[in-house]
Amino acid sequence: MNYLTYLPVWAKLTPSQQDALTTSASLRTFRKNAVLHNGSADCTGLFLVLSGQLRAFTISEDGREITLYRLFERDICLFSASCIMNSIQFDITVMAEKDTEVLVIPSETYKAIMEMSAPLANYTNEVMASRFSDVMWLIDQVLWKSFDQRLAEFLLNEAAIEGTDTLKITHETIGKHLGNPREVVTRMLNYFAGEGLIALSRGTIKILDEGRLARIVDK
Repeated sequence: MNYLTYLPVWAKLTPSQQDALTTSASLRTFRKNAVLHNGSADCTGLFLVLSGQLRAFTISEDGREITLYRLFERDICLFSASCIMNSIQFDITVMAEKDTEVLVIPSETYKAIMEMSAPLANYTNEVMASRFSDVMWLIDQVLWKSFDQRLAEFLLNEAAIEGTDTLKITHETIGKHLGNPREVVTRMLNYFAGEGLIALSRGTIKILDEGRLARIVDK
């Protein structure tokens, strides 16, 4: 199967452009917690997610992480090929949250075709705009929402992603997603548990009252 047909603009590329992408692309598999891309100097190529789940995050000077966005099946990761974007550099790390298979498109091949193909250039700009929107949403959350709102929303989103109300996730991992120390996460989770919103056990959080969590998010 040619997974490049997942690209919405595939049919708008010329046969020679399609052939160039097909010939240069390669399949790679990454185990959970493997790092696919690390910083703006690392221009690995574009990742088209075939299965699994990726997390894009940034790290502060004091070593704290915060998740910028996540990537799922058929999503494309542009910032792993930041060298194709003139004057734009991001120190973003991309890590596999689950065992993940990706199609890697070399940066130089993609850039050469993008410079000749208006449909591919427009699609690239749309993806870039979507990722910037994700980052702006995050900034809005951090600046204007209280931590209990952000944590409640994270738990609900995580339950939706995993398709279960029982989450196998540590307090430290949640802290990395939200950019807060583990101790802060633990205190708020204990508060939620005391209010009957969740139940806590080692490495597991069970959502007991989705409606009240949603009301915290919307308060």
